[in-house]
Amino acid sequence: MAVTTEPTGTTADTPPEEARDPASLGSAMRVRIPGSDVSVGPVGYLAEERQRLESLTWDNFDVQRCSATIGAELSGIDITGELADEEVADIAKALADYKVIFFRDQPLSARQHVDFARRFGELEIHPFIPSNTGVPELVRFAKSADVGGYENGWHHDVTWRETPSKGAVLHALEVPATGGDTVFSDAYAALDALDDDLRGRIDDLVAVHDFAKVFGHGMSAEERATMREKYPLVEHPVITTHDITGRDLLYVNRFFVSHIAGMDPDASTELIDELCKPFALLEHQARFRWEPDSVAFWDNRAVQHYACSDYWPDVRVMERASIIGSRPSRAR
Repeated sequence: MAVTTEPTGTTADTPPEEARDPASLGSAMRVRIPGSDVSVGPVGYLAEERQRLESLTWDNFDVQRCSATIGAELSGIDITGELADEEVADIAKALADYKVIFFRDQPLSARQHVDFARRFGELEIHPFIPSNTGVPELVRFAKSADVGGYENGWHHDVTWRETPSKGAVLHALEVPATGGDTVFSDAYAALDALDDDLRGRIDDLVAVHDFAKVFGHGMSAEERATMREKYPLVEHPVITTHDITGRDLLYVNRFFVSHIAGMDPDASTELIDELCKPFALLEHQARFRWEPDSVAFWDNRAVQHYACSDYWPDVRVMERASIIGSRPSRAR
């Protein structure tokens, strides 16, 4: 296969210790297939974060990492009962480091579920997805032959809120024998994937987020107007700074971003599409295979997620509690 080689940070003669130095690695190691926008080769900009995560140790649980920079399965801790403050602090740190964390064999009741989630912040009530569990902060998603799954697109949750979710805790009650995985993608890596020119172009841009892109379907004009009064269009920086880690990340998704403020509509659509592409890169992702009583806890700022809708007409039943976050901002 003929490829166009971009300038490389390492060669076959590079000493091993230099090859391990993240400063010698970068997107320059990638090569582009002629006649396309597809690049192949080592994703060098992941090396520093991958190596940082390799060095972490934990006191309250064991960790099995899922991929280079995102995802970890935590074992040796029971989240169905009362957790000590130091255990909660360790889980919160693991969430910030790994961006999404997973637990197995956690038979949470509805009350245990919200009690666990509430240890990490105030819980939100979704205005378009009413609770159907008897607990206001907990929503059940029951998919079957009659109710399909429509979450199979990359997105952060509720970015149309002035203060989107900080995170979400999802518990599997019933899952199909095959299919129904959830995939998570690293928003820090998505930003690092952009070339210098594109990164410079978006540095000061603001995206306009709109609930109606997804939740407006099926609403009457009157219903939409009522909800618009409650949830007007909201602006968030295209690049936002995580309020815990202090790192910049890419904060654009196709589900809820209406347009880029101040841009021509066609140019805005083209740019949004370009910015969403890095989330589809497999090297940025962790894929979770659900089992009954598995739990995923994700940082809604640091990742986008994608629920695979490949199990129809089988049944998949999940329950989710979401934690209220802060308004996205950009540190300078």
